[in-house]
Amino acid sequence: MTGKTGWKRGRAALLGSVVAASLALAGQPATAAPYPGGAGTEAGSGTMNTAFEKAATEFDVPRDLLVAVGYGETHLDGHGGRPSQANGYGVMHLVSQPKHKTLERAAKLTGESVADLKKDTAANIRGGAAVLRAVADEQGLDATDRDSLAEWYPVAAEYGAAANDRTARLYADTAYDLLNKGLRAQAAGNEQILVEARKVTPDRGKYASIASDFGVLSDDYGPALWVPASTSNYQTGRTAAINQVVVHVTQGSYAGSISWFQNPSAQVSAHYVIRSSDGQVTQMVRDANTAWHARSANASSIGIEHEGFVADPSWFTDSMYRSSAALTRHLTAKYGIPRTRAGIVGHSEVPGNDHTDPGANWNWTYYMSLVNGGGGDPGPGTSFPTWGTGVSIRQAATTTSAQVASLAGPTTVKVQCQKRGELVNYQGYSNDAWSYLPDYGGYISNIFIDVSDAWLPGVPNC
Repeated sequence: MTGKTGWKRGRAALLGSVVAASLALAGQPATAAPYPGGAGTEAGSGTMNTAFEKAATEFDVPRDLLVAVGYGETHLDGHGGRPSQANGYGVMHLVSQPKHKTLERAAKLTGESVADLKKDTAANIRGGAAVLRAVADEQGLDATDRDSLAEWYPVAAEYGAAANDRTARLYADTAYDLLNKGLRAQAAGNEQILVEARKVTPDRGKYASIASDFGVLSDDYGPALWVPASTSNYQTGRTAAINQVVVHVTQGSYAGSISWFQNPSAQVSAHYVIRSSDGQVTQMVRDANTAWHARSANASSIGIEHEGFVADPSWFTDSMYRSSAALTRHLTAKYGIPRTRAGIVGHSEVPGNDHTDPGANWNWTYYMSLVNGGGGDPGPGTSFPTWGTGVSIRQAATTTSAQVASLAGPTTVKVQCQKRGELVNYQGYSNDAWSYLPDYGGYISNIFIDVSDAWLPGVPNC
């Protein structure tokens, strides 16, 4: 194994189309050294990186905080100017709600039009930075404070326009978890947005005292947290027996969706919300009550919202699938719902609905196999994040063997073991190590496992 001079995964990787330059020689070490002629390998350049740097400098906001706040809200995807479920826009999720209007505030602070703030990524990032700085000024952060990431925690909490302090802490904790872990995101045009991991101990201020509130658990489903929706957003009791589970995608972030269901003006809710990164479950409406999530099916169904956006597969992680499958398995057993696609349906499949979720990127085959085969048992192996879109999983450790599955976008996978196989060269990266994924019954090139080593640490050889 050799050392790294760059990251080893490809951007917008379509492994099915990768042509290997050669086969690995016996005994040849795997390497992630740049492959001559590769394109798109430089990190830190590109239009979105430039927008973050300029906005951070103009408004004296830490660049990495700006990125982390945006990533926590949208995975840095502006979704073509379309609003989230909570009526938020752009990479920085500037909202226009009856009580919270960061979109309009950004327009006043920057002179940008509301239309540009919705659709133009650079303008939206600039608007987000302006709002963060304005909140910092209101909270009394001086120039010295603004140089310390730890001091920005209460600002990040308020930026989310949460319904209460408890949910505001969810917003800020998401951003600071990203700062501590680091992140590597992919923007349009294969542009990499990087935040280096560092140890940040935030000054939570008034939010530190509400930490114990997160220990409140659901009476209906033991693993879930209990955070009630506004009573204006659901109906007490039911008029029909429960006979279906409806799968939704939030079209927004976990914290944002929880906050929206707590907002009396939303007029929507779901029984459960599941976080992308780790599968955390929050219940917001009791099973015995009627959440407003699926029109004609409201009275007879349980609604499960999954953090993310329909068009962005990076939100649909293995942790989310497993956690949701465990919840669905529990619900089907409790209410006698068949574990079939008649009993477990997508929002788009409910009569009288005009929604498209969970969409084409939701892996129904995998999800139903989990519901019917153990519903969340982690199984053998170690979890790793992946990188790239349309990444093929092969029957053997070669690009020419049969494709057994594919990963629509960045997700989390279980790796059981790894072996040397065909040398893969892609967009400046080269590696002959392959990982076996037991959940899919096939191999993936280690180029697309999002760690900095060519051979995965702690994983045995096949």
